[in-house]
Amino acid sequence: MGKNNLNKCRFCRREGMKLFLKGDRCHTAGKCPIEKRKLIKSKNMKMKDYGIQLREKQKIKRYYGMMENQFRNMYDKAARKDGITGDNLLILCERRLDNVVYRMKLAKSRAEARQLVNHGMFTINGKKIDIPSHLVRVNDEISLTSAGKRNKKLSETIEINQNELPDVEWLRFDFTQKKGSILKDPVRSDITMTFNEQLVVELYSK
Repeated sequence: MGKNNLNKCRFCRREGMKLFLKGDRCHTAGKCPIEKRKLIKSKNMKMKDYGIQLREKQKIKRYYGMMENQFRNMYDKAARKDGITGDNLLILCERRLDNVVYRMKLAKSRAEARQLVNHGMFTINGKKIDIPSHLVRVNDEISLTSAGKRNKKLSETIEINQNELPDVEWLRFDFTQKKGSILKDPVRSDITMTFNEQLVVELYSK
């Protein structure tokens, strides 16, 4: 599995916005470098269409923590589905298991969620799934494996967030039972980040 070890804060500075890649650090006042340092700007301040489209693709790809091949495959899948390709792309990204674990407040960041999934901390409908890119479906039930119940970091996160609700309405997690479910498919309005996914469609359509 590919891994990008570049400084995550640099990603945010390069894209000119907070992508919330480092968990608590991103939400703590005074600790986010993007709030204290100047944004990284292109030498050619007036980017051409290709540059603008590329930056938008990088922004979405980095937000969800995906490598180039993964993102391109996701786009191809979105293009084959009925509906608006850009909307389909973001909805598919939201349905990734690592994103769902993060949305359920079982991890402080998507990177941490990917690590937990890779280490076999969750089951879907009773079957252990260790693939972060696995796409959840409506009525899927997500539970902790025996290893997940013993995991110290996961237990601490559950204890901290036990009175919290997921940020989105299409899923839920019962911290007492340590079980969650997918209530419905996400829709474009569930994604509050300011993405212009149509630029990605234009980029890949060339």
